[in-house]
Amino acid sequence: MQKIFSLILAFALGATAFAQRDIGIVDVKGDTLTIPVTVSSNNPELQNLALTAFGTHGRYRVATNGAYGITFNAVGGNQVTVTITKGSAGAAVHSETVSGTTLRNALLRAADVAVFKTSGLRGFFAGKLAFVSDRGGQQTIFTSDLFFGEVQSHPVQGKQIMGPRWAPDGSKILFTSYRTGFPDIYVLDLHSHQLNVFASFKGTNSGARFSPNGSQVAMVLSGEGNPEIYVGNPQGRQVKRLTNNQSVEASPAWSPDGSRLVFTSDAAGGPQLYVMSAGGGAMTRLSTNISKYCAEPDWSAADPKKIVFTAGVGRGFQSAVYDFSGGGAKIITKAPMDATEPVWLADGRHFLCTFRSATSRAIYLVDSESGKATRISPASLGNAWSANCLAQ
Repeated sequence: MQKIFSLILAFALGATAFAQRDIGIVDVKGDTLTIPVTVSSNNPELQNLALTAFGTHGRYRVATNGAYGITFNAVGGNQVTVTITKGSAGAAVHSETVSGTTLRNALLRAADVAVFKTSGLRGFFAGKLAFVSDRGGQQTIFTSDLFFGEVQSHPVQGKQIMGPRWAPDGSKILFTSYRTGFPDIYVLDLHSHQLNVFASFKGTNSGARFSPNGSQVAMVLSGEGNPEIYVGNPQGRQVKRLTNNQSVEASPAWSPDGSRLVFTSDAAGGPQLYVMSAGGGAMTRLSTNISKYCAEPDWSAADPKKIVFTAGVGRGFQSAVYDFSGGGAKIITKAPMDATEPVWLADGRHFLCTFRSATSRAIYLVDSESGKATRISPASLGNAWSANCLAQ
């Protein structure tokens, strides 16, 4: 069993040093339902940010003469007025002044308003990222907005950092690191800036994720034998074992209502996806029927019918989506390199993942409907990976 767990863990960790390579945008197919929009602003910096945002969204196409005209005007230090018009006559659709923590944040929040008013989709532009970067030669956890503005580094340097995951209220980040030579789970308090050990039992400690309401944490521990799924409280105590078998489990993720977990297990002879009650009980395999290697699942909070995951394809890996409604599973990315570590964004249509080759790692935003993938992590941050987005 150790062979499978070693494979999953090594895959999650990856290599520790890469050179940078930018492959830009990967357009797989066009979306015939794209909405052409014209974007403008009285502030050049805000206009560039708005163009970047709408350029990544698979539902939109930035055009000279769009079906909608969207204007963003700065009206204060942290306020932006978004005005939406429709058609050549410029008929008024909506106008609203949006506040943010900064002017940049206000623009992203205003862009989310524009997305909802023109498409009915929930916006995701104002989300906040946690990710790992090797800028400066050492792996570190960073936070930023979705387009890598207002970047902050955090004092959690260590070896082989992986899986930063937000608490639902944005106050803490859980992650795994080999800071002591063994994989332990740590918690970073963003208010006090304190770093504490969350789980350091014998064996491996990894894959920690808060439940949707923040009252529980799922994790993988191997102190009692094989790597198994456990659930504890937000302080890492009152730990309860959920799985108890001869297989190896990894990467638990919560259902949107917190009642179930999806995770990876090699119970069928190779890594596949399983679900079980968050209170324990029988585990049921998801019939993805798409690959002999299915791992790193993430359950969509916006669309509970969908799970994004990493699938083995040929000699590499791509991101795929499983649909409970009967759509089965399908490979989404067609990257010329591995596309791994997928996590949903707030609209249930787009997700983030890491594109990685033998020499580089970067974070991409992917439209699950068209397959369009756009690099969003800048070269100035070095290699970046393992992104997690907190909806705002």
